Amino acid sequence: MDALPETLDDERLRLGVAALVAVDADLAGIVDRHGPPPLWAREPGFETLVRIILEQQVSLASAEAARGRLVAAAGAVEPGAIVHVGEGALRDAGLTRQKARYIVALARDILDQRLDLAAIEDASDADAHATLTGVLGVGRWSADIYLLMALRRPDIWPTGDIALASAMRRAKGLGATPETHEQLVIAEPWRPWRAVAARLLWHAYLAGER
Repeated sequence: MDALPETLDDERLRLGVAALVAVDADLAGIVDRHGPPPLWAREPGFETLVRIILEQQVSLASAEAARGRLVAAAGAVEPGAIVHVGEGALRDAGLTRQKARYIVALARDILDQRLDLAAIEDASDADAHATLTGVLGVGRWSADIYLLMALRRPDIWPTGDIALASAMRRAKGLGATPETHEQLVIAEPWRPWRAVAARLLWHAYLAGER
């Protein structure tokens, strides 16, 4: 029987930070200035995936406001409630046409058992990522964030994250914001703790290092 995928908890986060500090002076500097990062864990499941869809290409504050409008329209962030009210009600509540479509389609996938988010928890990183990106509206970034925060996988690097790229530019003293392929090269020495490195860089970004 295959071993279950490893997940981050507070203790493993500390181990990851210690390992990264030992191999990267720039990440060590972030810890010196701001301390270790939070775990930033989210509960796996439908509601978290909906929140991640709402967070696509907007600020966290804007996404939270959209979530509030969704709850007001549907009554709860639950598949049955969302399918019941439909796309039109979500658009009337202020969600974009695209995100309303994605969220209702996701709810239908759950209700019709085309998507089993509980089963993804036991899948490998690659298999979980492939399953998630096969869902309408869940691209690479959304899948990465779900694996990193909800499934708490230790070696996920979220590509396409603007805040993370900005923090990497600042931490590494780069002349320009690194493209995805450059980020992956820079992050390679951080294996198997790239998700911990991402938390460190977000920690610096939120502290104003951009």
